[in-house]
Amino acid sequence: MKDLGIRQGSETQAKPLIIGKDLVYVKTNIEQITEDAEGNPIDSLYSYHEIQYDKDEYIAIITEQLDNLKEEDLNNKLALTEIFELLIM
Repeated sequence: MKDLGIRQGSETQAKPLIIGKDLVYVKTNIEQITEDAEGNPIDSLYSYHEIQYDKDEYIAIITEQLDNLKEEDLNNKLALTEIFELLIM
C-alpha cells in the first residue's frame, strides 16, 4: 500500500475505484475544484485522497472485509432469532 496523499486530476481520474493490470487505486474525499488560487473558474478538476494497492493486496483486504460482513450478518440473524423466540413465548 502506498498513500499518495491529496492529488488532483480530471473527472475520469477522480473515480472512487480504478483497477489496473497490477495496481488498484482507491480515492476518497473526492471534491470538485471550481476555481484556481486567483479565483478564475476551472472546469473538470477534482481533488481527492489516493491510496495505491498491489492487486493481490487489495483482493486480500476485500476478502477479509467480506468475511467480517458474513460473520456480522450471521450474528445479526442469531440475535433476531433470539428476539423472535422471546416474542413468541
